[in-house]
Amino acid sequence: MKVEIWSDIACPYCYIGKRKFENALELFASKDEVEVIYHSFELDPDAKRDVDYDVYDYRAAKYGLTREQAIAKQAGLTERSQSVGIELNYDTLILTNTFDALRLTHFAARFGKKKEMIEVLFKAYFTDSKHLGDHQTLIDLAATIGLDRDETAKVLAGDDYADEVRADERQGERLGIQGVPYFVINGKYGIAGAVPSEMFLRALHKVSEEERTLTVLNGSTDHSEDNDCADGACQVSRD
Repeated sequence: MKVEIWSDIACPYCYIGKRKFENALELFASKDEVEVIYHSFELDPDAKRDVDYDVYDYRAAKYGLTREQAIAKQAGLTERSQSVGIELNYDTLILTNTFDALRLTHFAARFGKKKEMIEVLFKAYFTDSKHLGDHQTLIDLAATIGLDRDETAKVLAGDDYADEVRADERQGERLGIQGVPYFVINGKYGIAGAVPSEMFLRALHKVSEEERTLTVLNGSTDHSEDNDCADGACQVSRD
Protein backbone atom coordinates (compact mmCIF):
# COMPACT_ATOMS: atom_id res chain seq x y z
CA MET A 1 0.00 0.00 0.00
CA LYS A 2 1.22 3.52 -0.78
CA VAL A 3 0.24 6.63 1.15
CA GLU A 4 1.25 9.99 -0.34
CA ILE A 5 1.08 13.11 1.81
CA TRP A 6 1.10 16.67 0.49
CA SER A 7 2.10 19.23 3.11
CA ASP A 8 3.89 22.47 3.89
CA ILE A 9 6.28 23.03 6.78
CA ALA A 10 4.46 26.25 7.77
CA CYS A 11 1.10 24.47 8.07
CA PRO A 12 0.15 23.55 11.67
CA TYR A 13 -2.57 21.19 10.47
CA CYS A 14 0.07 19.37 8.40
CA TYR A 15 2.14 18.83 11.53
CA ILE A 16 -0.90 17.68 13.51
CA GLY A 17 -2.18 15.54 10.63
CA LYS A 18 1.20 13.91 10.24
CA ARG A 19 1.20 12.89 13.89
CA LYS A 20 -2.38 11.61 13.77
CA PHE A 21 -1.59 9.51 10.70
CA GLU A 22 1.56 8.14 12.33
CA ASN A 23 -0.45 7.18 15.42
CA ALA A 24 -2.93 5.34 13.21
CA LEU A 25 -0.17 3.60 11.31
CA GLU A 26 1.31 2.29 14.56
CA LEU A 27 -1.98 0.51 15.24
CA PHE A 28 -2.20 -0.97 11.75
CA ALA A 29 -1.16 -4.62 11.74
CA SER A 30 0.31 -4.44 8.23
CA LYS A 31 2.20 -1.19 8.80
CA ASP A 32 5.42 -2.67 7.42
CA GLU A 33 3.69 -3.04 4.06
CA VAL A 34 2.82 0.67 3.87
CA GLU A 35 5.07 2.99 1.88
CA VAL A 36 4.73 6.63 2.98
CA ILE A 37 5.79 9.33 0.53
CA TYR A 38 5.88 13.04 1.38
CA HIS A 39 5.26 15.69 -1.26
CA SER A 40 5.83 19.44 -1.14
CA PHE A 41 2.97 21.94 -1.33
CA GLU A 42 3.53 25.63 -0.53
CA LEU A 43 0.55 27.34 1.03
CA ASP A 44 1.96 30.76 0.16
CA PRO A 45 4.59 30.65 -2.62
CA ASP A 46 4.79 34.46 -2.51
CA ALA A 47 5.61 34.64 1.19
CA LYS A 48 8.61 36.80 2.04
CA ARG A 49 11.70 35.35 3.66
CA ASP A 50 11.83 38.11 6.27
CA VAL A 51 8.78 39.95 7.63
CA ASP A 52 8.19 42.60 10.28
CA TYR A 53 4.90 41.22 11.62
CA ASP A 54 3.97 38.18 13.69
CA VAL A 55 1.57 35.31 13.07
CA TYR A 56 -1.30 37.04 14.87
CA ASP A 57 -1.15 40.13 12.67
CA TYR A 58 -0.83 37.89 9.63
CA ARG A 59 -3.91 35.84 10.53
CA ALA A 60 -5.90 38.92 11.43
CA ALA A 61 -5.18 40.55 8.09
CA LYS A 62 -5.76 37.38 6.07
CA TYR A 63 -9.09 36.43 7.65
CA GLY A 64 -10.45 39.85 8.58
CA LEU A 65 -10.08 39.35 12.34
CA THR A 66 -9.00 41.55 15.19
CA ARG A 67 -5.64 40.70 16.72
CA GLU A 68 -7.45 39.45 19.83
CA GLN A 69 -9.63 37.12 17.74
CA ALA A 70 -6.55 35.79 15.93
CA ILE A 71 -4.83 35.09 19.25
CA ALA A 72 -7.91 33.23 20.50
CA LYS A 73 -8.11 31.06 17.36
CA GLN A 74 -4.44 30.15 17.55
CA ALA A 75 -4.82 29.27 21.22
CA GLY A 76 -7.52 26.77 20.30
CA LEU A 77 -5.23 25.17 17.75
CA THR A 78 -2.43 25.00 20.32
CA GLU A 79 -4.71 23.00 22.62
CA ARG A 80 -5.57 20.59 19.79
CA SER A 81 -1.91 20.02 19.02
CA GLN A 82 -1.14 19.11 22.62
CA SER A 83 -3.52 16.15 22.38
CA VAL A 84 -1.08 14.50 19.96
CA GLY A 85 2.10 15.55 21.76
CA ILE A 86 2.95 18.61 19.68
CA GLU A 87 3.93 21.95 21.18
CA LEU A 88 3.03 25.03 19.12
CA ASN A 89 4.67 28.25 20.26
CA TYR A 90 2.90 30.95 18.28
CA ASP A 91 4.12 33.84 20.42
CA THR A 92 7.66 33.34 19.15
CA LEU A 93 7.02 31.71 15.75
CA ILE A 94 8.99 33.30 12.88
CA LEU A 95 7.06 33.60 9.63
CA THR A 96 9.03 33.01 6.44
CA ASN A 97 9.02 31.50 2.96
CA THR A 98 9.32 27.69 3.10
CA PHE A 99 10.59 27.01 -0.42
CA ASP A 100 14.21 26.42 0.63
CA ALA A 101 13.12 24.24 3.55
CA LEU A 102 11.09 22.12 1.13
CA ARG A 103 14.06 21.89 -1.23
CA LEU A 104 16.05 20.64 1.73
CA THR A 105 13.62 17.76 2.27
CA HIS A 106 14.26 16.57 -1.28
CA PHE A 107 18.01 16.80 -0.71
CA ALA A 108 17.59 14.69 2.44
CA ALA A 109 15.68 12.13 0.37
CA ARG A 110 18.91 11.36 -1.50
CA PHE A 111 20.16 9.80 1.72
CA GLY A 112 16.92 8.17 2.76
CA LYS A 113 16.28 10.84 5.40
CA LYS A 114 13.36 12.82 4.04
CA LYS A 115 10.94 11.84 6.81
CA GLU A 116 13.53 12.70 9.45
CA MET A 117 14.18 16.07 7.84
CA ILE A 118 10.49 16.91 7.69
CA GLU A 119 10.01 16.08 11.36
CA VAL A 120 13.02 18.19 12.35
CA LEU A 121 11.75 21.13 10.29
CA PHE A 122 8.25 20.97 11.77
CA LYS A 123 9.60 21.00 15.32
CA ALA A 124 12.10 23.73 14.53
CA TYR A 125 9.41 25.97 13.06
CA PHE A 126 6.49 25.44 15.44
CA THR A 127 8.16 24.48 18.72
CA ASP A 128 11.66 25.94 18.68
CA SER A 129 10.86 29.16 16.77
CA LYS A 130 13.69 28.76 14.27
CA HIS A 131 13.92 30.97 11.17
CA LEU A 132 13.51 28.41 8.38
CA GLY A 133 14.23 30.99 5.70
CA ASP A 134 17.74 31.44 7.04
CA HIS A 135 20.24 29.18 5.28
CA GLN A 136 22.56 28.82 8.26
CA THR A 137 19.62 27.65 10.36
CA LEU A 138 18.70 25.08 7.70
CA ILE A 139 22.33 23.90 7.51
CA ASP A 140 22.41 23.43 11.28
CA LEU A 141 19.14 21.48 11.21
CA ALA A 142 20.34 19.27 8.35
CA ALA A 143 23.47 18.47 10.32
CA THR A 144 21.37 17.13 13.21
CA ILE A 145 20.28 14.22 11.01
CA GLY A 146 23.76 13.62 9.62
CA LEU A 147 23.73 15.61 6.38
CA ASP A 148 27.02 17.19 5.35
CA ARG A 149 27.17 20.91 6.13
CA ASP A 150 29.17 21.93 3.08
CA GLU A 151 27.04 19.95 0.67
CA THR A 152 23.88 21.32 2.25
CA ALA A 153 25.20 24.85 1.92
CA LYS A 154 25.87 24.32 -1.80
CA VAL A 155 22.37 23.00 -2.35
CA LEU A 156 20.78 25.97 -0.60
CA ALA A 157 22.99 28.50 -2.38
CA GLY A 158 21.78 27.29 -5.77
CA ASP A 159 18.46 26.08 -7.11
CA ASP A 160 18.94 22.35 -6.60
CA TYR A 161 15.66 20.44 -6.05
CA ALA A 162 13.54 23.41 -7.05
CA ASP A 163 12.16 21.33 -9.90
CA GLU A 164 11.24 18.54 -7.48
CA VAL A 165 9.25 20.94 -5.30
CA ARG A 166 7.43 22.36 -8.32
CA ALA A 167 6.75 18.88 -9.68
CA ASP A 168 5.14 17.87 -6.39
CA GLU A 169 2.96 20.96 -6.48
CA ARG A 170 1.90 20.39 -10.08
CA GLN A 171 1.03 16.80 -9.28
CA GLY A 172 -1.06 17.97 -6.36
CA GLU A 173 -2.84 20.51 -8.53
CA ARG A 174 -3.64 17.82 -11.11
CA LEU A 175 -5.25 15.81 -8.32
CA GLY A 176 -7.35 18.82 -7.39
CA ILE A 177 -5.58 19.49 -4.09
CA GLN A 178 -6.30 23.01 -2.92
CA GLY A 179 -5.32 22.72 0.72
CA VAL A 180 -3.03 20.67 2.91
CA PRO A 181 -2.51 18.28 4.51
CA TYR A 182 -3.86 15.95 1.87
CA PHE A 183 -3.44 12.18 1.99
CA VAL A 184 -3.78 9.94 -1.07
CA ILE A 185 -3.92 6.16 -0.61
CA ASN A 186 -2.95 3.99 -3.58
CA GLY A 187 -3.64 6.89 -5.91
CA LYS A 188 -7.35 6.27 -5.41
CA TYR A 189 -8.59 7.52 -2.05
CA GLY A 190 -8.13 11.07 -0.78
CA ILE A 191 -8.33 12.31 2.80
CA ALA A 192 -8.29 16.06 3.32
CA GLY A 193 -7.16 17.63 6.56
CA ALA A 194 -5.92 16.53 9.96
CA VAL A 195 -8.71 14.01 10.55
CA PRO A 196 -8.81 11.82 13.69
CA SER A 197 -6.45 8.86 13.85
CA GLU A 198 -9.47 6.56 13.89
CA MET A 199 -10.46 7.74 10.41
CA PHE A 200 -6.97 7.13 9.08
CA LEU A 201 -7.00 3.65 10.59
CA ARG A 202 -10.37 2.82 9.05
CA ALA A 203 -9.10 3.96 5.67
CA LEU A 204 -6.00 1.79 5.96
CA HIS A 205 -8.13 -1.24 6.84
CA LYS A 206 -10.54 -0.55 3.98
CA VAL A 207 -7.81 -0.33 1.37
CA SER A 208 -5.99 -3.33 2.81
CA GLU A 209 -9.17 -5.40 2.57
CA GLU A 210 -9.70 -4.32 -1.03
CA GLU A 211 -6.15 -5.31 -1.92
CA ARG A 212 -6.78 -8.80 -0.56
CA THR A 213 -10.11 -9.25 -2.35
CA LEU A 214 -9.91 -10.52 -5.91
CA THR A 215 -12.45 -9.10 -8.34
CA VAL A 216 -13.12 -11.47 -11.25
CA LEU A 217 -14.01 -9.34 -14.26
CA ASN A 218 -15.45 -12.11 -16.45
CA GLY A 219 -17.67 -13.76 -13.85
CA SER A 220 -17.20 -17.16 -12.26
CA THR A 221 -15.63 -19.99 -14.22
CA ASP A 222 -17.55 -23.25 -14.21
CA HIS A 223 -15.26 -26.24 -13.94
CA SER A 224 -18.03 -28.80 -13.70
CA GLU A 225 -17.99 -32.15 -15.43
CA ASP A 226 -14.65 -33.84 -16.07
CA ASN A 227 -12.98 -31.10 -18.09
CA ASP A 228 -10.01 -29.69 -16.15
CA CYS A 229 -9.62 -26.78 -18.55
CA ALA A 230 -12.60 -24.72 -19.63
CA ASP A 231 -13.42 -21.15 -20.55
CA GLY A 232 -9.72 -20.32 -20.88
CA ALA A 233 -8.85 -21.33 -17.31
CA CYS A 234 -7.50 -24.54 -15.88
CA GLN A 235 -8.60 -25.92 -12.57
CA VAL A 236 -6.04 -26.90 -9.94
CA SER A 237 -6.35 -30.58 -9.09
CA ARG A 238 -6.82 -31.24 -5.38
CA ASP A 239 -7.01 -34.80 -4.07
